[in-house]
Amino acid sequence: MNEEILRKIPSVDSLLKEPKIKELLTLYPRELVLFFLKEEINNLRSALLAGKKKEVNKEEIIENVSSAVSPSLKRVINALGVILHTGLGRAPYIKNLKEKIGELFDGFCNLEINEEDGRRGSRMRHVEKLLIALTGAEAGLVCNNNAGATFLILKALAEGKEVIVSRGELIEIGGSFRLPEIMKSAGVFLKEVGTTNRTHLRDYEAAINENTALILKVHKSNYRLIGFTKEVPIEDLVKLGEKYHLPVVDDLGSGAFIDFSQYGLPKEPIVKESIEKGASLVCFSGDKLLGGPQCGIIVGKKELVKKLATCPIMRILRIDKTRLAILEATLRLFFDEEKLLKENEVLRMILRKKETIKKMAKKVYKALKDKKESYQLAIIEGESEIGGGSLPGVKLPTYLLRIKNENVMELAKKLRKGKIPIYGRIENDSLLLDLRTVREEEVKLLIKGLKEVL
Repeated sequence: MNEEILRKIPSVDSLLKEPKIKELLTLYPRELVLFFLKEEINNLRSALLAGKKKEVNKEEIIENVSSAVSPSLKRVINALGVILHTGLGRAPYIKNLKEKIGELFDGFCNLEINEEDGRRGSRMRHVEKLLIALTGAEAGLVCNNNAGATFLILKALAEGKEVIVSRGELIEIGGSFRLPEIMKSAGVFLKEVGTTNRTHLRDYEAAINENTALILKVHKSNYRLIGFTKEVPIEDLVKLGEKYHLPVVDDLGSGAFIDFSQYGLPKEPIVKESIEKGASLVCFSGDKLLGGPQCGIIVGKKELVKKLATCPIMRILRIDKTRLAILEATLRLFFDEEKLLKENEVLRMILRKKETIKKMAKKVYKALKDKKESYQLAIIEGESEIGGGSLPGVKLPTYLLRIKNENVMELAKKLRKGKIPIYGRIENDSLLLDLRTVREEEVKLLIKGLKEVL
């Protein structure tokens, strides 16, 4: 039986004559196409022998090869209703980014060179002064991500010594990475104080000894503790640190540069305020509430930042020229509030008015009027999330395009795999497309993508 099925597997030569494969050969190198063609045939053979497949579908082979050989990183339309979606790259870049930094991709750039004497300089100079101006810190640097920033601080300032942290702040971030494990990897000894829901200043003070290197405060940006709770404010920890000559590090996670409470949202700790309250170092992500590229940003006391910059680990964690350019362009927007709210896509989506979202939903609905009956299209109210471990529990009112279909899972898959990939969420046997997370400039693309599939 196995031999009979295996004989049905088409040969590589016969597949190379297929029109779709011939087209791929005009677009991509022959070696690349052959590699994926052979891989697909081997995968099919293994599946048949294991009984996972019962028949050979030549069209499926060709389709799989076509998908594999094409560039895998693509622009998609996020209609999931989660603004900072890790699977979709977290923060979308600022508006008109190509106009701002596009020329950097056409040749060399002055990444690490001093224009005055032509000698090698520091790549941090492109963003450090902007960070100082925005936060009031003495110095700043940037590395690969905030977990890297935390690791760097611990490794450079506390290796072989104790770091005091509240039990209620021993968080787990995305990908199952836990703070205690990061601390262990950095070679520091964790000194837990307090309880999960309540930690007092006296708990921190009682834990201080001759082996204490620093006090670490971690903002619970991806969850909330409510009820009978207590945590020690950063300013009180700073006073304690001064008393015992210990640096106090504030890991803010999301890292807000603006006060969200002025827009009716819960207040997130603001980087500048933490510096003003005396934190020795503050670290946070670049691709969350800042709306920039993935990176970890550290600001604070000059002598401490210098120690981090000269730590050998910094070389491993350093940021590349592309992300530095994107970060610089993103930071510059924060000096002009009007421009910031127009061009920072994360802030635009968070603060987008419900009426604007409704207009966008209506535009899509009207464009699909011939599909209303067969797909039971409707505009309904719903809720969006900020995501990315930022402002947990906050629900933003929104409007959704609801699509009902006999096989909603298959429909969602077709939209994801379309020429214009569209990601929506499935609830109550319906596909929901949340317009809050769709850029206004993407509405026409969304309509086109839907028409190609529906």
